[in-house]
This record gives sequence, C-alpha cells and structure tokens, in this order.
Amino acid sequence: MSTQWAFEEVQPFLEKLRELLASGVERKNISLITPFHVHEAEHLLNAPPSKLKFFTLAGALGGLFAGFALTIFTVLDWPLITGGKPLISIPAFLVIAFELTILLGAIASFVGFLVLGRFPSLKGIIQPTEHDNRFIVIVKEGEA
Repeated sequence: MSTQWAFEEVQPFLEKLRELLASGVERKNISLITPFHVHEAEHLLNAPPSKLKFFTLAGALGGLFAGFALTIFTVLDWPLITGGKPLISIPAFLVIAFELTILLGAIASFVGFLVLGRFPSLKGIIQPTEHDNRFIVIVKEGEA
C-alpha cells in the first residue's frame, strides 16, 4: 500500500516532504519522482554519498601503475642506448603514465556508474505511469 502526492511547484513539494519527515515517516519508505534534480530533497532525505569515487580511484591507480610498467618493461626488453642516458628515465615515461591514468580512470568510472546504477534494467528505467513535469512524493506504508 502506498500514498502518492503530486505537485506542480518545487516549494509545496518540499513543504510536504518536510511535513512527512516531521510526522515520523521513515526516510527509507519515501520515494521521489522529479522532472529535475532537487538538492534540498536530497539533503532532507540524507542520501548517502556515492561510492563511484572508489571506482575512479582504483582505475586511475591501476592506469598509473600500468603506464609505468608498460614503459619500463618495454625499455628493458628492447633497450635503445643513446648518448649514455639511463634506460629507465621517469620524466620520459610520465606522459604515457598520465594518459593511462586518465583513460583507465574514465573507463572504471563508466563501469562503476553501470554497476552502482544497476543498468541496464528496463524495469528501473521505464515508469509504468507518466508524471509529466510534476513532483511526486510516494510513501510506501507497511513495508519493513
């Protein structure tokens, strides 16, 4: 069983949300459908921070390590001795390490977005009813 309220404006929507929270409705039982992101509603419901940053960090560190490993092992396999310079020269390898850091960080972010967003799932994307440009508050009652 659920109760639903629809609003045309943001302010009445936020007032109803504050009223529901003040009356003791649990945050986990409230669902919102909005035509655009409303930051105040997110703050009222105390949404947890995203875990996407950990995917990006892991991908970036992996890319950094892979960039240095690729260049160092390539130079050790096919040494090109020029002018008495050292084979392993970190400044020359920074460009490739930087590029792989950005590339693998971006790919890991995209994969993390798909994993955390549970995509692709048509059930989660397609709503059974159309709400146009209204702000909807749904309270699910009797669920544990």
